[in-house]
Amino acid sequence: MYFKAFHIKFIMTTAVIWIVLGYYGVELLNIFITSIALTVLGFVGDIFLMPKIGNMLATFGDFILALAVVWLIGTYLFDPSVPAGRAAFIISLILIIGEMYLHQYIKLHIFEPRVTNPSDKAGYYQRTDTQLEFAKAFSKEDFKKK
Repeated sequence: MYFKAFHIKFIMTTAVIWIVLGYYGVELLNIFITSIALTVLGFVGDIFLMPKIGNMLATFGDFILALAVVWLIGTYLFDPSVPAGRAAFIISLILIIGEMYLHQYIKLHIFEPRVTNPSDKAGYYQRTDTQLEFAKAFSKEDFKKK
């Protein structure tokens, strides 16, 4: 499931960065470098930090991370005529919308709820609930001594 979530994040990030930076005429190699760096750093944060701090703080953290990564990479890799700060802000705003949905996907498919009390497991079958017995039906005559 990590593999699928990582690829969803990579495709989403690459598409947003490609649309915004493509408008400014940034080369495709620089778009992929930015996308890979942002995806890897963001996914590590989603896996390790999101369960501890929650969806909203993780989304805000992804906004700050995207802003910082795109701005820093942009100042070194992009053409000086590209407004790296403005592009980073636009990318960050668009990405947080997708990140909210991605965090829900990660929460439902990777971090399953850990319930220790079996009676609290709503929607789960317990092993004792699914037992099946095979037996012969006996009548009163079968119990009489012959």
